[in-house]
Amino acid sequence: MLDLPVAGTLTLALTRRSTWILHVQYFFVALMVTILVAVAMVWWLPDLQSSGSLQPTAALPHVVTVNVPALSGMASEGSGIFAAKCSACHGPKTSGGQGGPPLVHKIYEPDHRADGAFVMVVRRGVRLHYWKFGSMPQVDDVTEDDLRATIAYIRAPQAAIGFN
Repeated sequence: MLDLPVAGTLTLALTRRSTWILHVQYFFVALMVTILVAVAMVWWLPDLQSSGSLQPTAALPHVVTVNVPALSGMASEGSGIFAAKCSACHGPKTSGGQGGPPLVHKIYEPDHRADGAFVMVVRRGVRLHYWKFGSMPQVDDVTEDDLRATIAYIRAPQAAIGFN
């Protein structure tokens, strides 16, 4: 015959076990959702194409032809900084190159990649994630004004093709 304290302890033990099982089930559901999202990103990410009139070149499929509009002010200053610090990897006119992706790609639209994200990447570098070029190292000797001007230069061709 069960004594009341034993029955209460048994009920508590079953409740804890049921809670533990629920936690394990939630963990596996979250894990499966994460895996599905990761697979979906890998599957569809290469299909993301820039909008507007950008066309990939034949030699390097990620490199696009970019028509930079007439520049003035900060964007004009940024073109020289971009040429000195960024174009070796990201190509002339933000078009992409041997060492880096085009910055007029849909994933760099202002609605998707805010100016602050560019600042963080320049200051800290970034690990390989979207592209297969390897990680980007931090860029030294760039002032805040240089960053603002460079971002203005990057945004100019994006705006010209309709990125928001």
